[in-house]
Amino acid sequence: MARLYVLLFLVQIVLAVCALISCLSAEEGQIRALPRIAWVLIILFFPLVGSIAWFIAGREPSSGAPKGWPGGPGPAERQRPRPLAPDDDPEFLRSMQDRAKQQDQELFRRWEEDLRRREDDLRRDGEPPREGDRPEV
Repeated sequence: MARLYVLLFLVQIVLAVCALISCLSAEEGQIRALPRIAWVLIILFFPLVGSIAWFIAGREPSSGAPKGWPGGPGPAERQRPRPLAPDDDPEFLRSMQDRAKQQDQELFRRWEEDLRRREDDLRRDGEPPREGDRPEV
């Protein structure tokens, strides 16, 4: 019989600790009926009854339900939010690829022009071009 009392005492302590953590970590909008300090005092002075009361009447019932489930947010809130970081935005990534592609094409165009110019110089003069004539990359 003593083992049963010890087990019930431990269950009561674990329940009280869970209720305290839940109460202290809940947002202000999720706490119902009483202020947070009152719930903490009730849980501390009456651990079994206070913990059960907190889980039944003290917090919002949908606090643990994932958003998008029945009873959750409406269709307007279910829309995918705009990405927060630029590298998560597909439009931004696409614009970066387009910009890189344009820069590469411009660089290749300048290289081809330089190569043609050097070949023409070689045909005309017969001497190799100087290093200082190269375009910057």
